[in-house]
Amino acid sequence: MNDVAEIKTVERMDIEEILHAIPHRYPFLMIDRVVDVVPDEKATGIKNVSINESYFHGHFPRRPVMPGVLIIESMAQTAAVLVVATLGPAMAGKLVYFMSVDDCRFRRPVVPGDQLFIHVTKKHHRRNVWKFTARAAVEDQTVAQATYSAMILEDT
Repeated sequence: MNDVAEIKTVERMDIEEILHAIPHRYPFLMIDRVVDVVPDEKATGIKNVSINESYFHGHFPRRPVMPGVLIIESMAQTAAVLVVATLGPAMAGKLVYFMSVDDCRFRRPVVPGDQLFIHVTKKHHRRNVWKFTARAAVEDQTVAQATYSAMILEDT
């Protein structure tokens, strides 16, 4: 059995598997778990939003709100895990760079105590450039959505 076939059996990834798949680390790791992984199609990431997040000290002290750019980052990290699940373990730890973020909308604030579900779908890819659509939701209510593209590069 080849590596890609083995990966295709993965339906969820815990934090240790995520840490192996992508290079992000605390305080910039924006997903805690990935579920419903369908290689070459879609994945759902989960971010448990805690008041202990460092950005809440300044964003905003009297009314803590998760920064929208970090919601977008959680979408990108979920997509990066999907890429590794699609292409196999040889892609683990590769760097993923944003190329564009389009049609981004924020619908409501994400606050401490929320559990953010990040639904990512691959639109297409050519060579090392991938395009995704994503929707972030709390309790089935959309809080953000975007279309974005990214380039996967060797870590040099």
